[in-house]
Amino acid sequence: MNMKALVYTGPNQMTYREEPMPTPKDGEVLVEISAVGICGSDLHAYLGHDERRPAPLILGHEGAGIVRSGEMEGQAVVINPLVSCGECEFCLTGYANQCSKREIISMPPREGAFAEFVAIPKRNLVPVPDGMSLTIASLAEPIATGWHAVTKCAQLSKRPLVECKALVYGGGAVGLAAALSLNAQGCKHIVLAETNALRRATVEKADICEVFDPTTDSAPTPNSIDLVVDCVGNKHTRMGASEAVKPGGVIIHVGLQDRLEGLDVRKFTLQEVTFAGSYTYTMQDFKATLEAMHNGALGALDWIQERPLNEGADAFDDLLNGRIAAAKVVLRPEE
Repeated sequence: MNMKALVYTGPNQMTYREEPMPTPKDGEVLVEISAVGICGSDLHAYLGHDERRPAPLILGHEGAGIVRSGEMEGQAVVINPLVSCGECEFCLTGYANQCSKREIISMPPREGAFAEFVAIPKRNLVPVPDGMSLTIASLAEPIATGWHAVTKCAQLSKRPLVECKALVYGGGAVGLAAALSLNAQGCKHIVLAETNALRRATVEKADICEVFDPTTDSAPTPNSIDLVVDCVGNKHTRMGASEAVKPGGVIIHVGLQDRLEGLDVRKFTLQEVTFAGSYTYTMQDFKATLEAMHNGALGALDWIQERPLNEGADAFDDLLNGRIAAAKVVLRPEE
């Protein structure tokens, strides 16, 4: 039995075609995908820049849909795509995102959610709150990434978030989610750097932060920022973060654009700056994010653009060429 899927077939190539229907293993269920977001990591893989995601492969890990097997059949769910062993010290203490055996759908050996169906462990499913659309529910994964980063900020900061000035790099879904999460968790003085004018306009509509273009506008004053959340992760944003952060401040590094250069480790040492990586989220973060989405703490969540799954290749091209204002493109398999 086959299904339709959008398949990464090589650098700059996405093909909509038939693929074998996934077969759930023990403890897994089949989920019919209703909505799935395009992540920056999907774009990275599409360009051929991620050796962890070799072609051919079904990408996509920001999914929501309806369970079609097992005791949860018929339940609307959002998928936590991070599959851990469930037995190691990290899993048993609530930090499954640090599991050394962790897997994620969209990376071998697990196919992703740019498809009509995906197989996923039942423990990775979170019921969608009543009244929430599956398109909005699919935002839980990228928003949880931003929420987790801000939670780390709160844990590492020497002062309460309400007293802090924060800088976010990136106006895509994770960067906007980080800004929304900072605001929801108490930080009210936020600036956000984004190079794309369309995305700056989208972030400005959220009305929670000052937005600037780091390539043309004045950067924050050196040593003026308590918390930096870098949702881009390249040489230039690391340089900007290093310059902007206050003595004793915190930099949380989320983005994975490249791995080289940019950090001023001498300043970090002399001024006791805390630098920490932030990867995905815990299940506690994931559930807290969904609740914050549901109760309105993160705003209208209207910064998305929907496209049919069979037009996914065009969506990738538009994203890479800066033609989309929305912070998130959500693909929907044909009804």
